[in-house]
Amino acid sequence: MKLKDLEVFIVKNPPPGWGGRYFIFVKLTTDNGIIGYGEVYSASVGPKAMEVIINDVFERHMMNENPENIEMMFRRTYSSGFTQRPDLSIIGAFSGLEIACWDILGKA
Repeated sequence: MKLKDLEVFIVKNPPPGWGGRYFIFVKLTTDNGIIGYGEVYSASVGPKAMEVIINDVFERHMMNENPENIEMMFRRTYSSGFTQRPDLSIIGAFSGLEIACWDILGKA
């Protein structure tokens, strides 16, 4: 089983806006059709910028990997920057993708 596809959904929160201005959800699909959903936390950048970060994290560190390899994907994501300490936005993106991996594993 390998991670093959990612969709990002930006959902605006209606007034009065409790919980934030928007929510970002991700949908991961495996090569055998299992779908997992997650929610990405993002407070430091806007939703469109966060969508780019989510796609980048997925493409560079998770695509074509087995969703069971969460620790390996986390270590790869965490140590990808020059300082070996990533920006919180990158970890926020990974956290939602990780939730989707756990959802996939629960359905497998």
